[in-house]
Amino acid sequence: MSAITNPNGYIGRFAPSPTGPLHFGSLVSALASYLDAHHNNGKWLVRMEDLDPPREQPGAADAILRCLEDYGLEWNDSVAYQSRRWDLYEDYLGKLRQQDLLYPCDCTRQDLQAMGGIYNGRCRNRFIDINLAHAQRLKLYDLPTGFPQGEQLVFTDLIQGKQIQNLRIQAGDQILKRKDGLYAYQLAVVVDDIEQGITHIIRGSDLLDVTARQILLFQLLGKPIPAFGHVTLASQPNGQKLSKQNLAPALELKDASTNLWQALAFLGQNPPQALKGATPTELLAWGRVNWQRSAVKGLSATYICS
Repeated sequence: MSAITNPNGYIGRFAPSPTGPLHFGSLVSALASYLDAHHNNGKWLVRMEDLDPPREQPGAADAILRCLEDYGLEWNDSVAYQSRRWDLYEDYLGKLRQQDLLYPCDCTRQDLQAMGGIYNGRCRNRFIDINLAHAQRLKLYDLPTGFPQGEQLVFTDLIQGKQIQNLRIQAGDQILKRKDGLYAYQLAVVVDDIEQGITHIIRGSDLLDVTARQILLFQLLGKPIPAFGHVTLASQPNGQKLSKQNLAPALELKDASTNLWQALAFLGQNPPQALKGATPTELLAWGRVNWQRSAVKGLSATYICS
């Protein structure tokens, strides 16, 4: 499945969650999306995915933006905040509801565990009292218009190549609005990409598994599908991916030059040794000119950060 070309040109984005400071793994994703956008004469946007207040860390959003600025990763246009776009998400839910693509669900986490972790559509044909707490689920699979080859959705990742995902087996019907009234990531990210005219999404390979379900949601909404590319994750010495949850060390301004050079190397760009110690401005200028998407390592490669 190929992406639909946007007549307005290349628009990429970096969309961190304010659950903690940026770390080296975040830098790899941000740098890849930044360089891919600039090398293709495009725009690079920053979106703050502050959709889940219970998980957010006070001050993290501002700290993330300061860190990007400190590292020279300047964005176009104003920062979009998901917490300010709830009316928009509700409007898109209404569009899906008009197509009879939503249904209420009152299943618990224990119910989902009993299903093996993939939702089996249990509430599609059950009576649900909508006066009680319930989620809104999307009828994700068995839709003829979404699956010209059956239930398998096929797409080509810009970095990882051909991908085949079966959404009944690998995803199940997705929650788009939670029981607590918060909008789910799978809805918000697609709506934001539509509204911001995003044409290319370069991000970490930990999100590769959710790409097919997002592609189908673009289809169901009748909107252009961005091109997706997933870069390798950096890992810790114990093999865990670098993440806020795993307490990855935060990026510091004093290490900006070293971290940027290492991130370029991790992404397979082979920065010259002469650039070690160069300023972030110099490193990014070199990266914008010399960026090669084809050089980005595949899923099997890891970078061990000590």
